[in-house]
Amino acid sequence: MTVTQDAATGAAVNQNPLRLKRIHHVEFWVGNAKQASFYYRKAFGFSQLAYRGLETGMRDAASYVLSQGKVRFVLTTALTPEHPAADHVKLHGDGVRDIALEVEDADFAFHEAVRRGATPVEEPHDLTDAGGSMRHASIRTYGDTIHSFISSKGYSGEFLPGFMPAPIAGTPTGIVMVDHMVGNVELGRMNQWAGWYQKVMGFSRYITFDDKDISTEYSALMSIVMSDDNKVVKFPINEPAEGKKKSQIQEYIEAYRGAGVQHVALLCGDAIETVTKLHENGVEFLRVPDSYYDELPARVGQIPEPIETLKRLGILVDRDDEGYLLQIFTKPVEDRPTVFYEIIQRKGCRGFGKGNFKALFVSIEQEQERRGNL
Repeated sequence: MTVTQDAATGAAVNQNPLRLKRIHHVEFWVGNAKQASFYYRKAFGFSQLAYRGLETGMRDAASYVLSQGKVRFVLTTALTPEHPAADHVKLHGDGVRDIALEVEDADFAFHEAVRRGATPVEEPHDLTDAGGSMRHASIRTYGDTIHSFISSKGYSGEFLPGFMPAPIAGTPTGIVMVDHMVGNVELGRMNQWAGWYQKVMGFSRYITFDDKDISTEYSALMSIVMSDDNKVVKFPINEPAEGKKKSQIQEYIEAYRGAGVQHVALLCGDAIETVTKLHENGVEFLRVPDSYYDELPARVGQIPEPIETLKRLGILVDRDDEGYLLQIFTKPVEDRPTVFYEIIQRKGCRGFGKGNFKALFVSIEQEQERRGNL
């Protein structure tokens, strides 16, 4: 096992001690999974892949599996008040419950994570149906969020044991994979959770932003991006910073009633094409002031994408030493101002759009003010 030093702290870090492969799926606990799955199919272009519910013998919950590129979303709703999703939705509204990780060996990953300080949720066990078996276990992370560990035992089914095929074709919008997932935690807890990902998961600090990087006249936040050794799984962790008014992180914490996943960044191959389709499908995006685009050529240099097209669609651009990226953020996709999405295309750039933070924050504050939450 390779051991390196964390660039920020100098501490020794075991690279991939849990033998992590990738994000297997993201499970949302929602109030009405049937309607939510329809929204994701029509708005974001996902296809339905599989289903679990009354028809499969599941008596207390129903789940719909959605797919596009390498992204797998599971939308689960409680069918009885005793199922834990019922209390979760009552407290948080719709939100991410499980960031499930595919690992080489779920038993090893679970026991090693617990040995390194993780709190267990589910002990390793088999999930089995006619297609074979998968191994499953889970641990707790920030808020009411968990990480499942999943490993295959030669399973031949469509998704996981217990689900039946239930294909409904969507019209893809060009989404390829999950680029990163952002967690919001309470004031003073960011370093604690960054340390947890380092100690338990073997992640290292990819990049850090402070309140000088992400601030306006009124509000600010701080962020640490934690990543696995292959830079496949990236988890920025945000906390609010002191400001004259309430930051977007504090608004989220209050609306979600605690820490949780703020947004999922979805990587695409052609941002103009993807965002055009999403606009046509009715997805609502944040807009920055038009003056942003007047300053863009001087800030990022020449790029092949027409500035007027980017302006019309509201796409932002940033550059680092390795290239540039295009990104845009949706408005919250629930009535509570909680979960939203980022659409991102990378052209060499490995950053997160630092040059866009100020303009984006101004736009977010305008939305907060409309909601009476600034």
